[in-house]
Amino acid sequence: MTRTAKCCCGKASITVEGEPTLNAICHCSSCRKRTGSAFGWSTYFPDDKVSNKTGEMRLYAKDGALGYNRYFCANCGTTLYWKSFGLLPDQTGVAAGCFTDNPLPAPNLSAQDADRCPWLTLPDGWLTT
Repeated sequence: MTRTAKCCCGKASITVEGEPTLNAICHCSSCRKRTGSAFGWSTYFPDDKVSNKTGEMRLYAKDGALGYNRYFCANCGTTLYWKSFGLLPDQTGVAAGCFTDNPLPAPNLSAQDADRCPWLTLPDGWLTT
């Protein structure tokens, strides 16, 4: 299975092969600010399954053990992917909502669940961290 995540304007994309090793929503303040929503939907793929990064990208970098390099479209600002320094350093995180042509299955993990908005409920059977 090959999927391509695209930004809002279509000028930037990233292609991945296979299923994600992690498919989760995250309630941390960084993910909420990145998306402007109650959570971020994040997927991770091994670096050797990532290919064909296209378009002009800009970088937002956060230093530290839990830091990351976040790549977003230079034209429309959509965050497409990131590399985390502490979490899964041999994998690439991809904004799951950007896979619109061939969507991913529903996530089943809620990360940073203690920070979840109190009005947001989860389906039965989800894992939480």
